[in-house]
Amino acid sequence: VPVSLEVAVAAALFIGLIAYAVLGGADFGSGFFDLTAGSARKGAELRTLVDHSIGPVWEANHVWLIYVLVIWWTAFPESFAAATTTLVLPLLLALLGIVLRGASFAFRKFAATLGQARLFGAIFATSSILTPFFLGTVAGGIASGRVPLDGTGDRWSSWLNPTSLLGGVIAVGMCAFLAGTFLVADAQRGGHTSLAAQLRTSSLVVGAVTGAVVFGALFPVLEDAPTLSDGLTGKAAPLLVISATAGAATLGLLWTRRYDLARFTAVAAVAAVVSGWGVGQYPWLLVDEITIAEAAGSPATLRALL
Repeated sequence: VPVSLEVAVAAALFIGLIAYAVLGGADFGSGFFDLTAGSARKGAELRTLVDHSIGPVWEANHVWLIYVLVIWWTAFPESFAAATTTLVLPLLLALLGIVLRGASFAFRKFAATLGQARLFGAIFATSSILTPFFLGTVAGGIASGRVPLDGTGDRWSSWLNPTSLLGGVIAVGMCAFLAGTFLVADAQRGGHTSLAAQLRTSSLVVGAVTGAVVFGALFPVLEDAPTLSDGLTGKAAPLLVISATAGAATLGLLWTRRYDLARFTAVAAVAAVVSGWGVGQYPWLLVDEITIAEAAGSPATLRALL
């Protein structure tokens, strides 16, 4: 890939996207384990672990989303306007999820009654799952070529289609997989042996299912998003192999209870999947509509951003 000014800015943007997928994804994924922890009594230990694990960073990781959006609208404004016009519904739903998730996570700690705590906990957990789902549908809409440059794409079919829905499911699965590997390591380090064993089993199941969905999704994407699928089976194929290898290594490390190492291979697996999407879509910014070079703003702006 020739490293032109606009490609360098696009790479900087995508690095932020990978950071948000990994760091924000691990935060979102904790909601899956919070939601499936069981009753207030049965799930208390796990929910306390979730609070402890994501407490220092639970909203800070959204800085990566801000970073991505600011670079996108500054460096590639026409494509940003097109995407946010056509995909306004899933973007608004994701924003609503971010707000409700953050507020509920805070309010749960100060709830006056157990009923209120359960309500805020349910909102936190549900929003933690729905937010990455809607963000995944946005990625799928762009990757499948359903965002025209004039912003007149269909407000519903642009994100309610096979590629988008699979993107949403994969995003939720990757977040849960990351969170599981981080939480099980935290539980073991904190001396919660039985909780670590419980999380180990859950993480193994989530990891296996997510891996199957990621690679099973290649078949419907072949039909629904031919430009992307050509890239995924071509120049991005090595990244998918890396992702599969890292994912399998993570499952192996979880199985053998080497939890600290499993965190690194889980991050590598998710980063490789997201990178595979970017490489598979290159050189398009909006697939089949406009390339990175065509969408770039003025060179002075790009240099200032870098």
